[in-house]
Amino acid sequence: MGTIAPSGSTSVRPSYGRLRRRLLLTVVVLVVVAALAVAGLVFLRGDDAVPDAAGPAAVLPEVGAPGPVLAALSDAAPAPDPDALTALLTPLLAAPALGGGVSAEVVDVADGRTLFAQGADDPVTPASTAKLLTAAAALTTLDPEDTLETRVVAGAGPGEVVLVGGGDPTLSTTAPSLTYPGAPTVADLAAQVRAALPAGTAVTRVVVDGSLFEGPLTAEGWGPEDAPSTYAAPVTATAVDGARTRPGEDPRSGSPGTDAGRALAAALGAPGATVELGEAPDGAAALGSVRSAPVARLVEQALSQSDNLLAESLSRHVALARDLPASFDGAAQAVPEALEEAGLDVADVELHDGSGLSRLDLVTPAVLTGLVTGAADGSLEGTSAVLSGLAVAGYDGTLADRGDTDPATAPGAVRAKTGTLLGVHGLAGTVVTADGRLLAYALVANGTSGGGGPEEAALDAAAAALAACGCS
Repeated sequence: MGTIAPSGSTSVRPSYGRLRRRLLLTVVVLVVVAALAVAGLVFLRGDDAVPDAAGPAAVLPEVGAPGPVLAALSDAAPAPDPDALTALLTPLLAAPALGGGVSAEVVDVADGRTLFAQGADDPVTPASTAKLLTAAAALTTLDPEDTLETRVVAGAGPGEVVLVGGGDPTLSTTAPSLTYPGAPTVADLAAQVRAALPAGTAVTRVVVDGSLFEGPLTAEGWGPEDAPSTYAAPVTATAVDGARTRPGEDPRSGSPGTDAGRALAAALGAPGATVELGEAPDGAAALGSVRSAPVARLVEQALSQSDNLLAESLSRHVALARDLPASFDGAAQAVPEALEEAGLDVADVELHDGSGLSRLDLVTPAVLTGLVTGAADGSLEGTSAVLSGLAVAGYDGTLADRGDTDPATAPGAVRAKTGTLLGVHGLAGTVVTADGRLLAYALVANGTSGGGGPEEAALDAAAAALAACGCS
């Protein structure tokens, strides 16, 4: 056994166990050092490293050019036979869940022929399929690359700043936004304001200027339960996170403007500042500004997620561009006028909002298919974002958990804008048939009485049948 040195001695006679442990530790260290040396040599040599002469040289396989992720549509793909399509769809649209009142149209995009029609020219309550009209109007009226600006200017006195809403509800309290990719952030805006204010300025008051929008905060035809709710809020020119009470979640606020003011106050390090609605002083000095994602991207987000507040904001920007009031009435006039100028027949369209939440809105299936066809064949110039904004069945947006489960159906074949109100269910979009033919379709059921699931399943079945159709 080893001995312990006298007190104060600096030498200790190691035991056999200690010697053994030290020897093992030394071996481990040497192995690690050797491994690191080899790794470092390989790293330093990089692509010029020469394989060990004792080992075989690596042989890389030949790699060809990557193929397309989505195959192009064939010009030779046969169109469905109208009689065969009628025989296919008629019983599906007569499903009891749909109440026997489905208005529908299917159009061949390549040549514009109507392949199936059932009440296609009858005005119906469109629900959120009406967002297609707002989207196309925004893309044909505004520059798709335009952005929406939110500003902060100096207030009437020291310590006061004014948040001036530009009708962009995507302004985010998180970085990045949990809902709107590419959205501007309150943090960025606040950083600009702090840099612009005189050193040592304490912000004591935040005024929120939402005067860009005017008129009632909710539309005729909205129910009292619609705003605030999980899907809608009072329409204001200033909001954060799509007027959500918590970023990335569904519940909306009843006071989007003051919520935005409080968010700015907190980002400025003044959570106790007074927040109130008001207007910016004339000629107020600019303190900061941020801009939204491009209009085309906002259109995609409004369609895919069926975002009511974003759709309402876009419709009011259409009104402003046409020198009409940025109100529900102004937007309801501006959107059909813009579409008529773009070449669509909107004689039977009646709108009361830009989102389709109003039960008084009226649109025909023929208008919906005409709009989608025009976006797909290019005749409705500049509206390609309508197609890229359609939800993809079984993949994203409001169709993420809906669609055809048949593995024989090509992924992405069914795309649509959904529409849902109490007693109203709709789908309008595009579908690629099993033969590779692109169709535009609109299916709208008014007067349903179920809880939503059976109606959606019945419409999904009809869309899936179109996708599986070898009906030439």
